[in-house]
Amino acid sequence: MATMKAARWHAAKDIRVEETQIPNPNDNQVKIEVKFTGICGSDLHEYTHGPQLIPVDEPYPLNGHQGITTLGHEFSGVVEAIGKNVKNIKKGDRVTVEPIFRNSESPFIPSGEYNLSEPLGFVGLTANGAFAKYVVVEDYMVHKMPDTMTFEQGAIVEPAAVAAYAIQQSGMKMGDTVLITGAGPIGLLTVQVALASGASQIFVTDVSENRLKKAKEVGATHTFDARDKDIPYKIKEMTGHGVDVFIDAAGVQASFDTGINSLRNGGTAILVALFAKEVVHNALNQTLRELTIKGTAAYRNIFPEVIALISSGRLPVEKLITSVIPLDEIVEKGFEALTKDPSEVKILVDINS
Repeated sequence: MATMKAARWHAAKDIRVEETQIPNPNDNQVKIEVKFTGICGSDLHEYTHGPQLIPVDEPYPLNGHQGITTLGHEFSGVVEAIGKNVKNIKKGDRVTVEPIFRNSESPFIPSGEYNLSEPLGFVGLTANGAFAKYVVVEDYMVHKMPDTMTFEQGAIVEPAAVAAYAIQQSGMKMGDTVLITGAGPIGLLTVQVALASGASQIFVTDVSENRLKKAKEVGATHTFDARDKDIPYKIKEMTGHGVDVFIDAAGVQASFDTGINSLRNGGTAILVALFAKEVVHNALNQTLRELTIKGTAAYRNIFPEVIALISSGRLPVEKLITSVIPLDEIVEKGFEALTKDPSEVKILVDINS
């Protein structure tokens, strides 16, 4: 039996780099030799207090996966093998992966809203993922990368798609003003997308000075310590009436309140963060001010545009890479570093180092 090293989740605070079987594709799947894989916030959540999306008590209905799981869903690589039914993808293709599962029986598939099909699932959470030499994915997940895109950039297409989808769903227009609460990877990618989409002013809040500095580097026009109670007042002073768009990439009561209070009447709030707790919301205030408040679930129908933006240089996502580490050191230099060091933004695992 051929084996490979993989970073496998056994329980919260228990990720082990160990030998596991090399997977092979079925008729509708693609086997990929992985080059780089990013550590995502959802991976971090599984590490610190999982299981969240990893199916432990019962199998994931679409594939039967359950229990110990190889993490990793932000990745790029080279096609190693394809199933007999796979079209338009061949061995040797340079690819990145859109890791969201689609339930073919869902009423949301014909409408193109595949990210709303249930049960929700992702490669690296409800199936074995890409913190390993090889991974097998469904054929509909695979996107070819142009030769002008590096494998490092390819590993950031997935989180960049989250940011791009949030901006798209906000209806942001050229010249609009935007507030982004939270300067983690998704918040910073949203800064880059807002800039590329023509935002005139981009305000960012966070509690980390290092991350606010990074926000300025990638395009924020103004930054604030998130603990400042006067942020809505200051933003309204600068804009005249508040921001057009608010993106919550922090996901706590304080970030939500700051954003809602900083919006102009008639503005739009997009909730992209995974809120761990319920928030209290004044619905009368929303009604009287005609605010739109909308959640976004990952992304849909946007990977080709994100790939084009990155390969053209308009979306320099590589600026967010703060460390590249080997698979053997993923726990200490990856997961532990992200929980302890606020200067770390996007850590990539070089699977072949």
